Amino acid sequence: MQDIIIDPATKFAFHPSEFVPFKDREVCERVRKLSGTDLEKREPWWHPEFNVKVMMNPHPVLIATLFSRLKEASEAGRPFSMILGNPEPDTYIPLAQLINYFKVDCSKVHVFAEDEWADDQGNIAPETYEGGFVHSMLKYLVYQIDPKLRMPMENVHYPTNKNINDYSKIINDVTEGGADIISTSPGWTGHVAFVDPVSEFVRDDIEEWLNLPARIVTLHPMTVMQNSLHGCFGQSGDVANVPPKAATIGPVDVMRAKERIEVHALLTNCTFSSWQRMTSRLVTHGPVTPYVPSSMLQTKKTQVYISEEIAAPFECWEKVGY
Repeated sequence: MQDIIIDPATKFAFHPSEFVPFKDREVCERVRKLSGTDLEKREPWWHPEFNVKVMMNPHPVLIATLFSRLKEASEAGRPFSMILGNPEPDTYIPLAQLINYFKVDCSKVHVFAEDEWADDQGNIAPETYEGGFVHSMLKYLVYQIDPKLRMPMENVHYPTNKNINDYSKIINDVTEGGADIISTSPGWTGHVAFVDPVSEFVRDDIEEWLNLPARIVTLHPMTVMQNSLHGCFGQSGDVANVPPKAATIGPVDVMRAKERIEVHALLTNCTFSSWQRMTSRLVTHGPVTPYVPSSMLQTKKTQVYISEEIAAPFECWEKVGY
């Protein structure tokens, strides 16, 4: 892997900063040139059912997919299980409203939170933590569902200090082999949930990596920086306010799921700026590697939706600042 970056016009060369997880120059140059529907073109190493679609606004499709799968299972009297990322009020409030409007019985629905913050000692945040993922999932999804339709609280699962070492086993046992669907969106490092490119997860053997279970992880610096731009932390670069660790599902929980859906549509407060634009290209068109964790989705049946804004071309704009 060649990690020397060279400007072809000036021959200015440098190694990326040490903390940058993925440094392959040739791959970065190749994927950087992709834009628009070029991102839909299949790579020879993709799983036959790994698909990428560029579209105007993926969120309604995500909401419709989650709702249609849940409604179909409910009408058939089947259990239904979802592993969900958080915080996503703009997805989960409409989902709850659809459940209420169509009076969908959720008594056999199981919901699993992908992750939750933890302190520097690895203690997982309680559900009362306002910036927490479980707090958001309960407030904007579970408690938005009519109590007559809502799933029992014992069907709402999330990482705790008590269960984190067994969380992957709990998911596997409750779902009898894997969740019906998992919904994800890559972070700046390309992480899926909080499976970051750090020592707790990076392995030389890909199969070993893909079979790692849930655990406490020390977050990559880029993940801390990314979340300092989130509304939960004031969107102001307040990096000291972002917890340094997290509890997260493992790659094995992503691999076991029966259906995977991933959305790439994050902009910085609705501007063109997005740390996800380059990440999206590495996730979908780079190699499968623990240094870009969401690249694991290329190995399984997965539907990736990329917004037109994330698929837009980018280059050096000399007169544009932050």
